[in-house]
Parts: sequence; C-alpha cells; structure tokens
Amino acid sequence: MIRKLAFLVGLAFVGAVLLAFVANLSGFISDPPTPTAESAGFHKEPKELALASNGPFGKYDRQQLQRGFQVYKEVCSACHSMKLVAFRDLRQLGYTEAEVKAIANKWTAEVPSINPETGEAATRKATPADHFPSPFANETAARAANNNALPPDLSLITKAREGGAAYVHSLLTGYAQQPADLLKRFPDVKTPTGLYYNPYFANLNLAMPPPLASDGQVSYADGTTSSVDQMSTDVAAFLVWTAEPKLEARHQVGIVVLIFLLLATVLAYLSYQNIWAEAKGKKRAD
Repeated sequence: MIRKLAFLVGLAFVGAVLLAFVANLSGFISDPPTPTAESAGFHKEPKELALASNGPFGKYDRQQLQRGFQVYKEVCSACHSMKLVAFRDLRQLGYTEAEVKAIANKWTAEVPSINPETGEAATRKATPADHFPSPFANETAARAANNNALPPDLSLITKAREGGAAYVHSLLTGYAQQPADLLKRFPDVKTPTGLYYNPYFANLNLAMPPPLASDGQVSYADGTTSSVDQMSTDVAAFLVWTAEPKLEARHQVGIVVLIFLLLATVLAYLSYQNIWAEAKGKKRAD
C-alpha cells in the first residue's frame, strides 16, 4: 500500500513538472522575450590580456606594477578608493622604505582623524601604516561628484568582475561612439547625456568618462612609452596585485605540493610492488 501511494505521489510530481515545462515552453513560443541591445551582440566579452602573472607559474613584473601604480596614483585615485591596501604594502613592488614614506606623505587625500584638542573631525597626512584613503568624505559626496554614480573601490576589482584584469583593460580601452546599427535597431538605447558608451560594460553605458583619454597622459618614471593601451595594461596588472598580493607564494606552494604528491605516488607504487611481489610469486607457484 505504501509503495503504491509513493508511486502515485511521484507520478503526480513528475506530471506537475511536465505540465509546468509545457506551459513555459508554450508561453516562450507564443510570446518570445523582446530582444535587447545586450542580447543582440552589442555587449562584448573582454579581450584576452597577456600578463606575466597569468598561469600556474606566473610571476609579477615589478616594473610593470610600479607603472600601474603610477597610473592609479595620477589618474584613478581621483575617484576610486583602495581601502584594503596599505602604503607599506608598496615595498613588495620594489619601493624603498623612504620612498613609501614620501608617497604616503604626499598623497592628495588625507586620512580622517580627530583633533586631540577639540575632539572634532579632522584630517592628517598619511603614514606607511595607513590604508589608501578615499578621495571623498562619504558616499553622498562621492555620488554628488560623479553624476550620482558611486565609484567602486579598486582593491579587489579584478576578483569582483568577471574577466578580471582583461575586463579592466577592455573597459579602459573600449570607449567609443555608439554604432549606427545599434541606434537603428534600438533607437531607445541612445546614450543619455552624462553617460558614456562602452560595449564592455554590462548595460553599454556608464557614468565614468574615459579616464585614459590620450597617449602620454602619464609620464612613466622608467621612460616607457605611455600609450592608452600600455597604461590600461599596466594598471590592470597592478590591480591584479592588489587583489592577490600573495599570488607568487601561492604558486610556489602549489608547485611544491604537486612535486610532493608525484614523489609520494611513485614511492607508494614502489612500496606496493615490493610488499606484494613475494605474495604474488607464491600465488603463481600454487
């Protein structure tokens, strides 16, 4: 009796699932979803980006990371915070302790503090122990300065966005005029005033104006030619480091573990052969 009841319940469940599937399929056929500019192929996937840190054996190019930091300092830091990174972490990029102190002391945005004499809110110069301060006092001020859009923190941006460094590079180099075909097929998606067309952004329009607008915008300390593509690549590499400062150590540990597992597998196989060889010989003799 119980088996029959369970069979009927299962049959009813399967029937309900099939009925729902047929109903949804019928609705999809009779009333298909309206195509959008994104689904019509105007939204692009990030272009591949070759960085020294890519792959299981990747290592950071310190010179490139310093160039990327220079782009962040001179361009990106005007709007974007990097609150999970401390000034002293820059020593990992090859900067000396004195250079890190100078960078912190000369940073444009100051660190929020309290006036010990009055107890009122104040600001002070940054020290190597401080994290990079936000360029805005609060979210309201950030939105007011950016057409009501909140600039994201860049500390983990290459982890937070699908495509990582490739997304950052493609976005920075992807600003363009809206294609005529797009406006012809979807006249309602014309980029509004105050927004900028970028096919690598999710809805094709974003509030951030092109931050890297021309070649030579940043004069690299090492003399590298600073084209828009070069600056975009360098800052993307730098943001990979801010998101994964221990990447090289992780890769080294992974290689050691793989070698250990390989040796352990070989030793286990040899031990197996040695232990069971005599027993196998006796069995054959029998």
